[in-house]
Amino acid sequence: MRINGIVWIRHVIDKLAFKHRVEQSKVEEVFDNRPKFRFLEKGERAGEDVYVALGQSNAGRYLAVMFIHKKSKDALILSARTMAPKERRLYGKK
Repeated sequence: MRINGIVWIRHVIDKLAFKHRVEQSKVEEVFDNRPKFRFLEKGERAGEDVYVALGQSNAGRYLAVMFIHKKSKDALILSARTMAPKERRLYGKK
């Protein structure tokens, strides 16, 4: 999957920092470090589906990043959190 850029919404950035303790820069590192992508669900708009990127930050933190893959090939970030154990096993089978 090709990602040209990352689209941020202010309230999502705030939620990531407050609720999940994930910094914006760490999410960007996940996309830079060749994550594993998985389809989650069809989006509300045709051709814009929801995916999860499983990957690591440069510091080694395992993160799951949920995003909408836009028609422009940008990723609109919805949420990010530490990977669950099942996701870690899936990521390990990369």
